Amino acid sequence: MANEEECRAALNRIAERLMQVDSEKFAEHVVERNISCHVPDLGLAFRTRIHAGGLDPFTPTEDPKSAQVRLTVDSDDLVALAEDRISVAKAWATGRLKIEAGIFDLLRLRKLI
Repeated sequence: MANEEECRAALNRIAERLMQVDSEKFAEHVVERNISCHVPDLGLAFRTRIHAGGLDPFTPTEDPKSAQVRLTVDSDDLVALAEDRISVAKAWATGRLKIEAGIFDLLRLRKLI
């Protein structure tokens, strides 16, 4: 099981990768949304805000369910996603990554990942 520090580093790597997307493409597909990432095996949750200008830093949150886009992933799978050892599509299809969001948010995010 990965620890809190490894999960924070994984989230930062994912954020950095998102910021490598062409800025015009990014702005075209992004609508401002609050995003949470719940890591149930560690009892942790983080929150960020995505917007046309980028992604705010992840911060701890007590209420991950209040976000408009909610991700749930165990710590080892979060690290594997950040290190490209598993794709988002495969993690989602196998139940290792759960995504709760509106259909239009899912379609927009799919174009960025």
